[in-house]
Amino acid sequence: MNLDDLQFDATGLIPGIVQSRSGEVRMLAWLNREALQRTLDTGFVTFWSRSRQCLWTKGDTSGNRLKLVEIRPDCDSDCLLIIADPAGPSCHRGTESCFDGPPWSTTLPWLGRLESLLRTRKATADPAGSYTQRLFAQGVDRIGKKVVEEAGEVVIAAKNPDDEAFLGEAADLLFHLDLLLLDRGSSLLAVVEVLRSRHDLGPEVRR
Repeated sequence: MNLDDLQFDATGLIPGIVQSRSGEVRMLAWLNREALQRTLDTGFVTFWSRSRQCLWTKGDTSGNRLKLVEIRPDCDSDCLLIIADPAGPSCHRGTESCFDGPPWSTTLPWLGRLESLLRTRKATADPAGSYTQRLFAQGVDRIGKKVVEEAGEVVIAAKNPDDEAFLGEAADLLFHLDLLLLDRGSSLLAVVEVLRSRHDLGPEVRR
């Protein structure tokens, strides 16, 4: 990205929409050229405060930083989409997103929040801890066994007319599959990326 190609407004600012890799819109704030350059240099998202008239790196005081993944200008180069990995809530109210509330809090980006929580459980894996901590402590064999068990229960539930039970078993399978992915240092997002890349290759490799 060439900063000279961007269209800053008359006050030298450009809006930045922050989105997590799971697709959740977290916040909107403003950047000047210096804030954008600092973001690129440090890898942590930095804005320009219009009220305080100074630079501020998100999370400097709260610890809820935004680790930069990618910046994409829009078609007119007068707005930025900032893809970032959030470390904690992004809103000053303490909520995950400045746009929290139904229906957004119940959409698929919530899986990204779940993965963040599971990562903290993995970091504190303990044979005497919570169910999730115990599974992480027991390792890939135990987690893999649970995935197989849950997959079988999904198939059994699919043969019955009880939709609630079927969806419950599917949720259990997805949860344990996510544990297995995280135990391997991966994520559901990586799986989605594989599906996307297969689709982009063309119909001859699509399933």
